[in-house]
Amino acid sequence: MPRRATDFRRPVRNTFSRWICLLALFLIAGSVLFFIQHYHDQEPNVEQPILEINRGFHEKRNLTEEILSPRSHARQLVEQMTLAKAYLVLAKEHNNLHLAGELSSQIRNCQLLLSKAAKQDQPLSIDEAEPVIRSLSSLIYKAQDMHYDVATTLVTMKSHIEALQNRVTAATIQSTVFAQLIAESVAKNIHCVEMRLMSQWLNDESLHKEANRIRNSPRVVDNNLCHFCIFSDNILAVSVVVNSTVWNAEHPKQLVFHIITSEVKNGAMQAWFISNDFKGATIEIQSIGELSWLNASYSPVVRQLHGSVKSFFGDSEGSSGREYISSLNHLRFYIPEIYPQLERVAFLDDDVVVQKDLTPLFSLDLHGKVNGAVETCLEAFHRYYKYLNFSSPLISSKFDPQACAWTFGLNVFDLIAWRRENVTARYHFWQEQNSNGSLWMLGTIAPGLLSFYGLTEALDRRWHVLGLGYNPNIDNRLIDMAAVIHFNGNLKPWLKLSIERYRHLWERNCSTASSDGQQIDAGKRLPCSSDVTGKETRCKCRRIVVGLQLPQSSRGFFTNSRKRRVCIVC
Repeated sequence: MPRRATDFRRPVRNTFSRWICLLALFLIAGSVLFFIQHYHDQEPNVEQPILEINRGFHEKRNLTEEILSPRSHARQLVEQMTLAKAYLVLAKEHNNLHLAGELSSQIRNCQLLLSKAAKQDQPLSIDEAEPVIRSLSSLIYKAQDMHYDVATTLVTMKSHIEALQNRVTAATIQSTVFAQLIAESVAKNIHCVEMRLMSQWLNDESLHKEANRIRNSPRVVDNNLCHFCIFSDNILAVSVVVNSTVWNAEHPKQLVFHIITSEVKNGAMQAWFISNDFKGATIEIQSIGELSWLNASYSPVVRQLHGSVKSFFGDSEGSSGREYISSLNHLRFYIPEIYPQLERVAFLDDDVVVQKDLTPLFSLDLHGKVNGAVETCLEAFHRYYKYLNFSSPLISSKFDPQACAWTFGLNVFDLIAWRRENVTARYHFWQEQNSNGSLWMLGTIAPGLLSFYGLTEALDRRWHVLGLGYNPNIDNRLIDMAAVIHFNGNLKPWLKLSIERYRHLWERNCSTASSDGQQIDAGKRLPCSSDVTGKETRCKCRRIVVGLQLPQSSRGFFTNSRKRRVCIVC
């Protein structure tokens, strides 16, 4: 049968596409119903997120863990309390005492609630947290509605932060000054010695002649000898340093000690070292007041110390003495100018004890460097970034924060290289840059690290062992091998609060020869000596002082003339 023409054919039914459309409609309807049902199930949690979130989660943690959680009641209270404290400050500044009282009351309630939870070691319950949260939220909204906007809050908070930073800086300076005063303090009986030594210096003209003879001696400028510098006003400490250095030297007559002290202690220091024999070593003593060129117009540190001492202690008569004490710490940066004819010196702090011969230091090759010192970066915290403010571009652009640090105490200075590199000018530059205390706080270590950067030769660690003034756990083998042990820290060996384990290392050097050749221990207790009438006198505290001769007028009660021993009555 022939096929019909195309125009007269019956249209084909498209049943397949209709089924696809129906299936798609059913899928869409099912998805909508599922979404509606799911949204309905979650709706109660959205309406009350504070009260219904994960009850069991809170019950398994203590308060500390809950505060650290971003979804805890305790954390929300802490954050609201912090914000309320900020608005409390603003309310007080704007004299809104009513709002300030309400905020204070709610802050106290919040603190009591958190304290109670901490004592019970349990998380806050919903019933406890909800009233305080709502009250604080209401007060914070009320404070915001009173035009305490974000800009005002930021400006006010910034001013308060600056004020707190100034207070922290002042407290740091005070603590440093107090720690320095404690470390520099001496026992009461030593003050008695100093007074009697000063009396001897004032009444005995022969001591002045001997001091002038030593100062004009060619030995003090002879570069073939070994020269040591000590800057201190502590007579007992300096005596221990000199005594230990001399007794451990193979040729003590080749040693020359240059001591600079304060004007107050100059006479006592002169009388002490002239009256005692240190195995032929030469000891030159100067007063810091004799360095007339070291003044505020030349040295920025003198200018800064004068200003800081006056601001801290006021314009009292004793402030100049404290200024000199601080200036003694910075004399180490002026050694080439104090001793222009010397070529190499060894610098010793007054809280060190020498245990080996130090004359080999003067033959060490420093490879053209200025400073020879023992590095202290074996521990991670003794690096430049711990001493300096590397947030300052002036520091971060010139120095490596991981550079190894060193410290003063035992240093060998090549003064020829020092003058060539003009280290003192470097020191002045950094002191000027730090006039506001933004680069480092106080002390001499930080300016020393900056001034001698790239100019320090590392010495063998056995030359200098540190930490005996704060670390009770130093290995005995390190102490025994050390040429110099350093009581750096606040627990100085001449104080009662010193570390008992190391005290004998210092006390055994407190002895020297008396006038009759016997060894006298400065710390040994004696029975009371007889007075001029021959009667036995009882006293609470009597101590022998090393080889001290007093003026004739003060002998008798205080001395045993047969052995030239002094009994201190304090």
